[in-house]
Amino acid sequence: MSTDQATQDEPLLRGRSKHRRTQSGYMAALLDRVTLDTWNEIVDATIAAAKSGDARARAWLAEYLVGKPQVEAPTPLAVIVQRIRGSDQLVNELAYPVIGRQRWSDDEDEVEDAVKAQIAAELAERVEER
Repeated sequence: MSTDQATQDEPLLRGRSKHRRTQSGYMAALLDRVTLDTWNEIVDATIAAAKSGDARARAWLAEYLVGKPQVEAPTPLAVIVQRIRGSDQLVNELAYPVIGRQRWSDDEDEVEDAVKAQIAAELAERVEER
């Protein structure tokens, strides 16, 4: 059966509508009305509201600036266990790819410890403790 015949026998679109609104039409209307100056005013007002304690303003800013967390936070017990073990999750995650590349060494434990120590030192230099 040809495409032309399939179209004639069975319609490709379903349902009926009295009007045709599109997402791009709405977005065009929004872009026409919200200039960069207007948007700057909105952002300034949101920042002021967030500083004054508005939780919704803080949440909106955080979502755009930081994003939603991609992973769940560790449980308090997991944090305590890591501290007791002297383990740092971030250092471990950054170190393992480097360790994997250097596994050819005879003393794997020494390489692993050296890589973790180097990454921990670099993190300390680059990240301010607050």
